[in-house]
Amino acid sequence: MKLHSTTTQHYQTVTAYFDNAVEINAVRFDYNLVVMPEVAPAAWPVASFDALTPENFAPIEAASPDVVILGTGKRQRFIHPRLIANLTARRIGVECMDSQAACRTYNILMTEGRRVALALIFD
Repeated sequence: MKLHSTTTQHYQTVTAYFDNAVEINAVRFDYNLVVMPEVAPAAWPVASFDALTPENFAPIEAASPDVVILGTGKRQRFIHPRLIANLTARRIGVECMDSQAACRTYNILMTEGRRVALALIFD
């Protein structure tokens, strides 16, 4: 699905998404990644949703977002609370949704000026 451009072009904006890839500012990424509005997208070395560990969230925690939108692939899956205990202790919210919904939600929160992180896992 192609998304419409906005005045947020100097931010990292999801401009399209697919089943196994995403475009950030019209650049395609087909691997797991973390996106924040003012930081270039970074590869997220996660093998799969089932392989997530608390350590995978350390770089996201270091960025201190208000909320993390976790895209879990083609279908919504919920993360075990022990994996995000450090984020929860720092009052950083984590919302799990399928990756396409995560992309849409990230764009909305980003345009509202929220400190949001998008963490995407592709199936």
